[in-house]
Amino acid sequence: MRFTYLVLLALALAAPFIGLYPVFVMKLLCFALFAAAFNLLLGFTGLLSFGHAAFFGSAAYVTGWAIKAHGLSPELGILAGTGAAAVLGVLFGLIAIRRQGIYFAMITLALAQMVYFICLQAPFTGGEDGLQGVPRGNLFGAISLMDDTVMYYLVLAIFVACFLGIMRIVTSPFGQVLKMIRENEPRAISLGYEVDRYKLLAFVLSASLAGLAGGLKTVVMKFATLSDVHWSMSGEVILMSLLGGVGTFMGPILGAGIVIALQNMLADKVGAWVTVIIGAIFVICVLAFRKGVIGELLAWRDRRKARA
Repeated sequence: MRFTYLVLLALALAAPFIGLYPVFVMKLLCFALFAAAFNLLLGFTGLLSFGHAAFFGSAAYVTGWAIKAHGLSPELGILAGTGAAAVLGVLFGLIAIRRQGIYFAMITLALAQMVYFICLQAPFTGGEDGLQGVPRGNLFGAISLMDDTVMYYLVLAIFVACFLGIMRIVTSPFGQVLKMIRENEPRAISLGYEVDRYKLLAFVLSASLAGLAGGLKTVVMKFATLSDVHWSMSGEVILMSLLGGVGTFMGPILGAGIVIALQNMLADKVGAWVTVIIGAIFVICVLAFRKGVIGELLAWRDRRKARA
């Protein structure tokens, strides 16, 4: 796996020089970070949220508003968006974390729809037009982000740091407790762990990383729209995680790559039918690869080792 990570990192570093469009790869990295943040909650803690678009979209709007209306630098704008998502994560978590299963999922969906309505009605969001023309500005007041290549390496550095951070969280003692909660919550309670506190912290971490992805997306694409906070965005990130493999590190990244690539390749050819095509692929994947693409590959590897 380390060799695979090194190869992928080398490919990512060389992407602007081998013909890959930097803006497309940056968008892919932003959604891959979003999917990885969601997987931290679902794959490693066992909490299914239908409202993660609220964190992604609210951070996108706050970042765009802070940079465009208040003239903040891009790093401060992204930090403001991430902070807003973290605060929202605390509020959502305190309300929803004591519920389980479908009740938890529906509460997060209802809260996310409230955020969508606020973004639709608030004067600073631009309503149905969204926030357009968000400037990238200068990083730390010195490095211009107008060059796509410079912006790309900034996004790549943030993504790699967050990916390593997620790996460290999951492999830490804290992460082992999260896995125990996922597998057997009553057992974790009987061992004396304050389960609600662990779940709340995981929820806030996931929301913060999702907000970071949303803020980065706004700086990269130079706009934030209602689609960022719509319930369908929550559905997309669930699809990305399940398609690649829930509970794996590379699964959400692969799932995000498949979905974003299909959207970009097919949108101008089949229009709205791209949603139907992605849905059909998802159905096939669920029927043929119950653990997702990466999950099935890891299961095949383990079976091969067991036979050997």
